[in-house]
Amino acid sequence: MPQTVYERLAPPSPVVTAALAGSAHDVFWLQDAVADRYPTLGGNHRADLVVVGGGYAGLWTAVLAKRRNPGQRVVLVESETVGWAASGRNGGFCEASLTHGRENGLSRWPQELPELERLGAQNLDAFERDLIELNIDAQFERPGFLAVAVEEHQVAWLRESPDGDFLDAAAVRAHLNSPIFLAGSWDRAHTALVHPGKLAFGLARAAADLGVEIFEHSRVTALESGRTGAVTVHTAAGSLVAERVALATNVFRPLLKRARLMTVPVYDYVLMTEPLSAAQLGSLGWRGRQGFGDLANQFHYSRLTADNRILYGGYDAIYHLGRQVRAAYEDRPSSYARLAAHFLTTFPQLEGIRFSHRWAGAIDTSTQFCAFHGLARSGRVAYTAGFTGLGVSATRFAAEVMLERLEGLDTPRTRLEMVRRKPLPFPPEPIATVGIGLTKWSLDRADHHQGRRNLLLKALDKAGLGFDS
Repeated sequence: MPQTVYERLAPPSPVVTAALAGSAHDVFWLQDAVADRYPTLGGNHRADLVVVGGGYAGLWTAVLAKRRNPGQRVVLVESETVGWAASGRNGGFCEASLTHGRENGLSRWPQELPELERLGAQNLDAFERDLIELNIDAQFERPGFLAVAVEEHQVAWLRESPDGDFLDAAAVRAHLNSPIFLAGSWDRAHTALVHPGKLAFGLARAAADLGVEIFEHSRVTALESGRTGAVTVHTAAGSLVAERVALATNVFRPLLKRARLMTVPVYDYVLMTEPLSAAQLGSLGWRGRQGFGDLANQFHYSRLTADNRILYGGYDAIYHLGRQVRAAYEDRPSSYARLAAHFLTTFPQLEGIRFSHRWAGAIDTSTQFCAFHGLARSGRVAYTAGFTGLGVSATRFAAEVMLERLEGLDTPRTRLEMVRRKPLPFPPEPIATVGIGLTKWSLDRADHHQGRRNLLLKALDKAGLGFDS
């Protein structure tokens, strides 16, 4: 089989081992931010709105609900601690796209793509304004995104893309000096960067300041619809009776049976370097601070932090039998070694650098490759999930959708086909494991054969079941 650039130019194994030696299996973002802690729910209570889930989607829902109607009682319950899952573990890419890129949107909702792009750009602008108004220092910056070709066949893809300014090899290396970059495309307007931990903890703090009651370590065990139309949210040590409920549990087992085949948890792995010295940073020429990613099916993403560390993640996307989400899946030495090797292939001038942190998180993947939205229990329960690794900004949009649908409003958001239509479900086990395994094999094969997709991938594309790493 032909080799990819990461195999052709792989660094020596001892160099990779040395780079990972001493790295902490901890989430850098959560260590680098100060979190407030909240009590556990006990006893029986009433609320106007209950939000289930303390990640971005739930936090935005609670914040926006209180800003819409300050007098209502809003309660948020979280099974662990605020921001501990995907919201505290992601790369911090805050993108305007609601459809996981133009091509995905064009293949699924071609007629309304212009409106989706308009609403996505509007949402990112509102996201930035909200951080200022809520006094949340999430290290928000808007340097754009650099898509890079690392194989010859990917250069043509960039030339044909309407997104961003095309850069030849010399031009892209002037922005970011890597010997494997053959071309690039810089989208200057549609990607921001944030500190994920500071964003999650800042949203929680803003919600509490607005009067939202937050409870941690309060796992919801069931939803019960009463005769009066109210919904009872049961936790291990208490309950909440509410007129409306917003479910933002994302990768975790849905509380509604209808949503249980709509997502699968896929594990993504990340490395963080120690802070770069002035000489190391100078060797990269990374003055624009753009985030970047390559164009492979099994792609990598990377960015600088405020203190000039490099985050590097992606490539491996690991699914486990039975849709399981377990802490034991997070420490996967082979994935970290592969990432470290690919990093050093990308930046050989940084040989000798150390990775300070390594971690993983589960992504709620849907077959439409972006979030879906729904209503249940006679319109009293709204839900959203399936962000597929692109939820930092899109969760704010989803919060608006859930609130507007719970209020029965007719808005440009609620009229969208993307909002009204559900994705095709994943099959049950063991078919899901077999199908996902074959799909990953096919994607890897395409990356080794100039991007050519086999019959399985073409069939999945045609059926609307496209899958990427």
